[in-house]
Amino acid sequence: MRISVEVNGERHEAEVEPRTLLSDFLRHDLGLTGTHVGCEHGVCGACTVQVDGEPVRACLMFAVQADGRAVRTVEALAVDEQTLHPLQRAFHAEHALQCGFCTAGFLMSLEPFVRDRPDASEEEIREALAGNLCRCTGYEPIVAAVRRAAAELQGGAG
Repeated sequence: MRISVEVNGERHEAEVEPRTLLSDFLRHDLGLTGTHVGCEHGVCGACTVQVDGEPVRACLMFAVQADGRAVRTVEALAVDEQTLHPLQRAFHAEHALQCGFCTAGFLMSLEPFVRDRPDASEEEIREALAGNLCRCTGYEPIVAAVRRAAAELQGGAG
């Protein structure tokens, strides 16, 4: 099937098999390897991207379902190569990543959350994290990173 998808602000036209997963299309056809594939069941969240601004599991969506839509991957999160997104800076500052496998999924899940809920409580942050699994950090640094990024986005020091 022929699809036309905007990925990270750039239009891509491609022929894909109807069964091609969005995660495979992004990684193998477009070379955007920041989208990781973990469980392939939508449980771990490592493959999370944004479709029309909302987090989705790329391992549960077919590429043909993205036809005519806007997809954003972790590669587009930073403003440019020198300027990281506040969440990326906060993850670094708070040591909220270790192996990094889950990080892209966390970032793509949390970016709309932090944007829409910069004043979220710790309980709400933990609820927002519930759809992503990390086997390294124990989540405390991730919660701290979300708080730091939210403060920065609100104009605070973090």
